[in-house]
Amino acid sequence: MKRIYFTVTNDLTYDQRMQRICTSLAENGYAVTLVGRRLRSSLPLTERKYKQKRIRCWFNKGKLFYYEYNLRLSNYLLLHKMDAICAIDLDTMIPCHSASVFKRIPRIYDAHELFTELKEVITRPFVKRMWKMVEKLVPKFKWGYTVSESIAEEFKRRYKVNYETIRNVPVLVPPDGMQTTRDFILYQGAVNEARGFESLIPAMQWINTKLVICGDGNFMPQLKKLIAEHKLESKIELKGMLPPDELRKITQQATIGISLAEKEGLNQWLALPNKFFDYVHASLPQVTMNYPEYQKINKEFEVAVLIDDLDPKNIADAINNLLTNTVLYDRLKENCKKASQVFNWQNEEKKLLSFYQSVFKK
Repeated sequence: MKRIYFTVTNDLTYDQRMQRICTSLAENGYAVTLVGRRLRSSLPLTERKYKQKRIRCWFNKGKLFYYEYNLRLSNYLLLHKMDAICAIDLDTMIPCHSASVFKRIPRIYDAHELFTELKEVITRPFVKRMWKMVEKLVPKFKWGYTVSESIAEEFKRRYKVNYETIRNVPVLVPPDGMQTTRDFILYQGAVNEARGFESLIPAMQWINTKLVICGDGNFMPQLKKLIAEHKLESKIELKGMLPPDELRKITQQATIGISLAEKEGLNQWLALPNKFFDYVHASLPQVTMNYPEYQKINKEFEVAVLIDDLDPKNIADAINNLLTNTVLYDRLKENCKKASQVFNWQNEEKKLLSFYQSVFKK
């Protein structure tokens, strides 16, 4: 039984992509360990089909956190036996590279995003230089995969690596009978910079429906300030981080899904986040950006209203049109059901298993 270690810097409770990946591999004969971070607010871990390890740090943000976590992770990895190791994004790449060299085992890179092209990175010159130095390790990771074809193409252009595309999509499950209540619109996911909140919050002035935000992140203080400035406390509900099962129930009850992103930063332009597919699987029409990956899917299955910019009035118009245009709404809803039959984890899992079979063939 091959032993694979996966490393992240987040709390394992909320990472749906890693839960799917680790479960699929564990169910198919691999001994999997997922290593992450323990916070003061961390919920007890749910028992799963793979091992889980959370590392506690003194520092929980900034450069000191990354230094401490990487040091603790390096020590942990060196003390455990494994047959392959997978770094999730750049922030655990250094210890994974070191451990793989020391142990002479395959190393894999799972890029959830184009890390050095995040807005919070490119707007901070020193931070970007540091991460660009780490990114130079990418060519040393022969094996890798990412969440969109566009990001895979960018890695090939930059580093001449041929990475697979394994989309971040939900498991296809039978409908559980819950009906859309049509009484709120939903944003789920990271509350980070470049997610369009500076435009979405003002847009709520012209939308006669409640907005529910499920998630947390580095933009939360600014988000709360924006809500107060526009006096929208009665129209916007902040639910914070939710376990996947609880989040799925809320998604199924929403009217419209929201997935916005600024053009600043190549990552936003090329990304294909899990929320897009979570909305699809909930048969939830959505408003999102007219960016390449969304265009590809919407051309095949019209599941979203695509907008060209983040002008608040344009966002409000798109949402209000979906709220009132029942013909358009019902068409998108039906197309979501069709799209979920194609874009689901049962299909992506086949790619994942084929990938890891290739890693261990040598």
